[in-house]
Amino acid sequence: MRDHYGFSHGIKNPYADKHKKQIAIRLDDKVIDYFKNMADKTGMPYQNIINYYLLDCVKEKKTT
Repeated sequence: MRDHYGFSHGIKNPYADKHKKQIAIRLDDKVIDYFKNMADKTGMPYQNIINYYLLDCVKEKKTT
């Protein structure tokens, strides 16, 4: 294994920023606890579970 790797000629993944965007969102403690509890049961990060839930809302075109 090399002591040093050079990435000066590397190319940024053009798809990396298109999939997910980091934002700040304020959620109630009960909401966070609910999804963290679900995360403990499933072994999946709670942020992913929230994202999947919101994606389902988008697909179903839920308005309320």
